[in-house]
Amino acid sequence: MKSDILKIANRKFKSRLIVGTGKYKNLKECAEAIKISGAEIVTVAVRRVNISDKSKPLLMDYVDPKKIMYLPNTAGCFTSKDALRTLRLAREIGGWKIVKLEVLGDKKNLFPDMIETLKSTEVLTKEGFNVMVYCNDDPLMCKRLENSGASAIMPLAAPIGSGLGIQNKTNIKILRHQTKVPLIIDAGIGKASDAVEAMEMGCDAVLINTAIAKARNPFQMADSMKYAVISGRKSFLSGSITPILQGSPSSPKKGLI
Repeated sequence: MKSDILKIANRKFKSRLIVGTGKYKNLKECAEAIKISGAEIVTVAVRRVNISDKSKPLLMDYVDPKKIMYLPNTAGCFTSKDALRTLRLAREIGGWKIVKLEVLGDKKNLFPDMIETLKSTEVLTKEGFNVMVYCNDDPLMCKRLENSGASAIMPLAAPIGSGLGIQNKTNIKILRHQTKVPLIIDAGIGKASDAVEAMEMGCDAVLINTAIAKARNPFQMADSMKYAVISGRKSFLSGSITPILQGSPSSPKKGLI
């Protein structure tokens, strides 16, 4: 497993668990959960998490950006214009070029607006950003995103924060087969078994926020998700047996007494 490295853009990571920084009770709790999870990448909602106002608690005071890679995202943006402005601001503030793009289409379900998302991806890649894209699980649109230069494809498993787990396994399998850049499940993971399932399907990583931050014991859940991702990845690399619709004896048939 030491040689099993996740590569995104020009960066390499040992952990395949990406965690969010929102919804925690406070930044201290957030930092402790991140530490326990073993994550090397954390998403930062530029419009919601304080990373520049020194008169208020700064995320950097709790989570060292020299040790953990910040992944600025455009959570809360509903237009390409807002998303582009947000990520350009993130680059000015912290020099971040590896970013997560979200352009939402509605406030109820928080599904991505794929037309605006594709348009934004095309602009950002031309400006030199490495764009990790939150998207739906439509194989055709995901291939367009990849062809436009996306550094990672991040389909939702279910609506953001729902905890429903992977709802469309068929499309995720198709995406795994066709996607050449990292495929990362983003949104909808609710419990450790969901993370295991995603990794067993061959996904390169999972992004989890609500399932950890809003758990009764976020620290214990962070630990659980850490090992779920490791377990699922090991299972995938091991090569699972092919399911069959009949019994198969575990002992030899020859040489019976």
